[in-house]
Amino acid sequence: MTQSAPHTTAGRGVPEPEFTAVVREKKILAEGVAGLALARIDGVPLPPWRPGAHVDLVLADGLVRQYSLCGDPADGETYRIAVLREQEGRGGSAHVHDAVAVGDPIRVRGPRNHFELRPAPSYLFVAGGIGITPLVPMIAEAEAEGAEWRLLYGGRSHRSMAFLDTLSRYGDRVLIHPQDVHGLLDLPEFLGGPVEGTLVYGCGPQPLLKAMEDACAAWPYGTLHVERFAPEQPIHTDGDAEFEVVLARSGVTLTVGPAQTILECVEAAGVPVLSSCQEGTCGTCETEIIEGVPDHRDSVLTEDDRASGEVMMICVSRCRGERLVLDL
Repeated sequence: MTQSAPHTTAGRGVPEPEFTAVVREKKILAEGVAGLALARIDGVPLPPWRPGAHVDLVLADGLVRQYSLCGDPADGETYRIAVLREQEGRGGSAHVHDAVAVGDPIRVRGPRNHFELRPAPSYLFVAGGIGITPLVPMIAEAEAEGAEWRLLYGGRSHRSMAFLDTLSRYGDRVLIHPQDVHGLLDLPEFLGGPVEGTLVYGCGPQPLLKAMEDACAAWPYGTLHVERFAPEQPIHTDGDAEFEVVLARSGVTLTVGPAQTILECVEAAGVPVLSSCQEGTCGTCETEIIEGVPDHRDSVLTEDDRASGEVMMICVSRCRGERLVLDL
């Protein structure tokens, strides 16, 4: 249910911004959370962004990881991100915490935005843990626009919750609920019933987002907007079969095997395409469909996007028939 916004991808034939930045600042924002301030190494203004956007950090040894921008969109000189050290992660967060230092160059790709704040007279924001990062600039924009809003922010403990000082200036519109004090978030109590003109934005771990979807199941379509940091469904299933992919611009026809992704097949054929998360959560590999019916398995596109059959995320999604023709 994450909302899509216009952006550029290799699949559309237009490369995303990619540049070298330098780490201007690194500090601890909370227990296990490091904050980085990044500026272009050449002094050129950074690409503009809106609340909800994220960038890729291209790290050592081919690691590419996505992090939400949590600073001020009006600051054209600095990107700010917050990185949670994930004990069960794939090495990206550990690299940022342990190896990245002030003064280091770092490759940045993007920004892109599948979680853009839509105009509305009022908002309900729900954050779980590091899911607060995209919501901080959203709240600032809602405040600047004079909208009504409230935030419910949960975490393991006060010590683990970033941006508490930043949020404190908003007073009782911000409800801080560390789990070790209050237990799990009471979503029905906070969300109440649907109110015309109110949009709901949530970001955090999968159980929280699932609970939000359940709580908002009867609300009008388009009310709830969520962003996931992990895939919503498995990439492969037992029923997967091989299918044919025609790359229209490259003039290549490929066979994608049952245990293979389209992205893997395309890359093995030597056709360049931008990708990042390889699990359907970042939107980097979005590709236009010329012909065929996709089997969407991403966690990015809206239901309307999926129904249109115009684009797909080739790192996870497949074909519902025997043949796809893609704009690659």
